[in-house]
Amino acid sequence: MKIVVCIKQVPDTNEVRLDPKTGTLIRDGVPSIINPDDKAGLEAALRLKDEYGAHVTVITMGPPQAKVALQEAYAMGADRVILLTDRVFAGADTLATSTTIAAALKKLDFDLVITGRQAIDGDTAQVGPQIAEHLNLPQISYVSAYEHHGDHAIVKRSFEDGFQKIKVSYPCLITALSELNEARYMSIKGLLDAHRILEIETWGFADIDADVERMGLKGSPTKVKKSFTKGAKQAGKIVEGTPKELAIAIVDKLHEKFII
Repeated sequence: MKIVVCIKQVPDTNEVRLDPKTGTLIRDGVPSIINPDDKAGLEAALRLKDEYGAHVTVITMGPPQAKVALQEAYAMGADRVILLTDRVFAGADTLATSTTIAAALKKLDFDLVITGRQAIDGDTAQVGPQIAEHLNLPQISYVSAYEHHGDHAIVKRSFEDGFQKIKVSYPCLITALSELNEARYMSIKGLLDAHRILEIETWGFADIDADVERMGLKGSPTKVKKSFTKGAKQAGKIVEGTPKELAIAIVDKLHEKFII
């Protein structure tokens, strides 16, 4: 079984601040981590490796410093790590990012592609499903449980109000929720090997078969104009009365907000 896990190095959102004048993120001095949903997906792949002998490749797109995330993935137990980095890829939105990653995946053999549900620095939940569309793969998003059964998998797809249990044949793509599992720590041997002997494969635009017009800023139909923090919520209103009166008050408020 061959698995490819797509991860992203993101700023720790607990440390992120915004420039009050420009509305842009202040990244200086902010630690970077592997996106939590991606890390859960990596752990799922490593458990399949432990149980079934799967081969795990981890790939990320980003600047050269993203190799730190790949070193961590290798120290956790990944077999192969690949960094997609090139100035051509810079400024990519979700569509250009998924196009680039999908082009790289076409060069790899895989039965299963795992991505995180969404990245904490963007929260779009678009890249994983877009990769599946580019590759014409069946996809299941919001996966909170995973079982391997030979030529197919049984997965649990979670929602706020319930879940679905779905059977999917390989090859396929899933997007993992952080609650899928708890990621393991890096092993001491893996950590040493990641810094002493690991040679990270680096792929640029010339290494993938893709249209330059669909890469980076050129291939991005969306642009981020400004980032800002959430405004303070308005104070709640306490309504008193009988159960019938309270129910009427709630329905009236929903009508007022055009919810029903």
